[in-house]
Amino acid sequence: MKSYNIAVIGGDGTGPEVIREAIKVLDAASQKFQLKLNYTHFDFGGERYLRTGEVLPDSAVGELRKFPAILLGAIGHPDVKPGILEKGILLRLRFELEQYINLRPVKLYDERYCPLKDKKPEHIDFVVVRENNEGLYTGAGGHVFKGTPHEVAVQESINTRRGVERCLRYAFEYTRKRNKDKKLTLCGKTNVLTFAFDLWERAFHEVGKADFPDIKRDYAHVDATTMWFVKNPEWFDVIVTDNMFGDIITDLGAMIQGGMGIAAGGNINPQGASMFEPIGGSAPKYTGLGVINPLAAICAGQMMLDFLGETVAAKAIEDAVIKAVREKLHNLAAGKMGYTTSQVGDLVASLL
Repeated sequence: MKSYNIAVIGGDGTGPEVIREAIKVLDAASQKFQLKLNYTHFDFGGERYLRTGEVLPDSAVGELRKFPAILLGAIGHPDVKPGILEKGILLRLRFELEQYINLRPVKLYDERYCPLKDKKPEHIDFVVVRENNEGLYTGAGGHVFKGTPHEVAVQESINTRRGVERCLRYAFEYTRKRNKDKKLTLCGKTNVLTFAFDLWERAFHEVGKADFPDIKRDYAHVDATTMWFVKNPEWFDVIVTDNMFGDIITDLGAMIQGGMGIAAGGNINPQGASMFEPIGGSAPKYTGLGVINPLAAICAGQMMLDFLGETVAAKAIEDAVIKAVREKLHNLAAGKMGYTTSQVGDLVASLL
């Protein structure tokens, strides 16, 4: 029996509720496919910060590095100033654990939940590979004359050949492995961001031409990408982009696949500890009501198993989620599912 040690960070708001259901489904899959998942729980988040003043203890990164995978609920607390937890926990873990890929599948399971006219599951099935360690998120820049009428604020986008190329190589390899249209689209802004995206574009074509001649290369400006997401999402197979543009377009992707209740993502270090999460945030107004949709967290668990190489178990979870979405749930929005949070977890587990 294969055994995996999994770190669990329930986090804030509805995070612990949805993670509870993800673990319920993971345990059902483990039993069926003879796996053993050993969970270690960590209480990092807003409540701990308010109680102790500590965002992330110095020992945390070293401890988490020992796990092949981390399952995260959500970070964000209404009583904590925005940015403290996000930078101190999420960005710090992504950077220090070198989770340099943010992986976001955008897949529509049921056309009833798509806001786009006449679009069906066969039209919305693509993946965004977002660079996760560089760009505008490195914190480079600063203020001059802060708080005065003459204030100047500078935020710099850091792009290195090493960082860009390793992201591109992951995207090319993922496109090849996915084996759908075998097309990789670079999303950028080469006509305005002429330094950063000159590097991205040159590296994209150099790497593709030299090592991935079987993969079709395509380019779209980020503004055009958002337009095509809405008009012709079927044009996309795999998209690769920088940190900021990836952050923006994946939320639009979540909406066309049915909303935040179904959207999951992975922060990937291909050789190290990787973190999987629902992307919808902590949704504090729904905390404790039992109405939040746990499917995104369940799908994050499915992505985690896939990353660990347990592809059969991962596929079984996805099939159970699809069945629940198509045949059982009334809606994917919080409070409108026709089931409580716990009941949705029970439903998916039973469909395994």
